[in-house]
Amino acid sequence: MKSEALKQRADLSLFLPEAQGLQESLPLVILLHGVYSSHWGWAFNGGAHLTAARLIASGEIPPLVLAMPSDGLWGDGSAYMPHEGKDFERWIVEEVPRATEEAGAPVSGSSPRFLAGLSMGGFGALRLGAKFGTRFHAISAHSSITKLEQLEPFVEESLSFCETPEERVTALGSILAHRKDLPPMRFDCGLDDSLLDANRELHAVLEKEEVEHTYEEFPGGHEWPYWETHLVDTLRFFAENL
Repeated sequence: MKSEALKQRADLSLFLPEAQGLQESLPLVILLHGVYSSHWGWAFNGGAHLTAARLIASGEIPPLVLAMPSDGLWGDGSAYMPHEGKDFERWIVEEVPRATEEAGAPVSGSSPRFLAGLSMGGFGALRLGAKFGTRFHAISAHSSITKLEQLEPFVEESLSFCETPEERVTALGSILAHRKDLPPMRFDCGLDDSLLDANRELHAVLEKEEVEHTYEEFPGGHEWPYWETHLVDTLRFFAENL
């Protein structure tokens, strides 16, 4: 599609449930990918559509639509933040839901919306989910980068746009700045993940600040088998918060 926010073409993969007589306002789950990836990442590497179909078929979650957008395809990863004259936030929060509806998916402006992501996408889910909390019913993140500076070992491009208020460049800053409108939130991390300490630190500060949330740790590292397994936790969490 052509993105006004990005001033370029952008990509979006969709999963639609196989069911007859679906209502036109199904829940919409937006899944954000990590560095080096694109709109195909969650489905091709993580089988997100297969997981959703299986949980719908078993009755564990209701029929829903998955929207799996690219991050805007800037460098090794845009961090889902506005910079370089492109509004990567508006692309995700405004344009992806509208494009999903215009593509013919059974969603509408009244559809419950949820936001989740992994690694850089986890950072995006926590930060954008808090900043735009009134638009989402719940948010979930896996193996999250919690501060923009943590992207530095992974990307070639300069993160000079880091020189902004803490609210913009850390998940914690965004959560605390918008805590009045914070939707139900969960995040998790693998016990062998290099980002485990950062996630534990975020959890500890949120507990100290008495910000309601769920934090979990599981066996595994910063890898697709972990994310494929624990997408189940995200989708169940979203179903509980419809």
